[in-house]
Amino acid sequence: MNPVGLLFLFFLLIPLVEIYFLIKVGSIIGAIPTIALVVFTALLGAMLLRFQGLATLQRTRSAMAQGKLPAMEMLEGVLLVFSGALLLTPGFVTDTMGFLLLVPPLRKMLIRWFLSKSTIKTQQFRDSSGSSSPDPHTIEGEYHREDD
Repeated sequence: MNPVGLLFLFFLLIPLVEIYFLIKVGSIIGAIPTIALVVFTALLGAMLLRFQGLATLQRTRSAMAQGKLPAMEMLEGVLLVFSGALLLTPGFVTDTMGFLLLVPPLRKMLIRWFLSKSTIKTQQFRDSSGSSSPDPHTIEGEYHREDD
């Protein structure tokens, strides 16, 4: 199936599943408690997302200060944005998926799985002697411009 058809199916099925669960939960605990529960999960998710986002930002800054590429942290940031969108969407299924993405070990496992399935490969940099090192060499210098 083409990606547009898959996306259309996704946007059709998710609201139907959410409505089904909202009706089921609402018939068990009532309408007002169901609405309160949806609002509570959105607020709790936003609070947890804030803490996770700040921690990821701090790890990103630390990695950059050490001269490392913060690839894992950047991908975690993408998943945190996706988690926030899921948590702000009213419903129990999207909230469950959003809360699962807030669990750091699960998030890292998902990123590792994605990277193993992707075609992205890491590149080892080699110095002039031919030995590989994780960081490229930086050549520093000065220049000045001479006008004619």
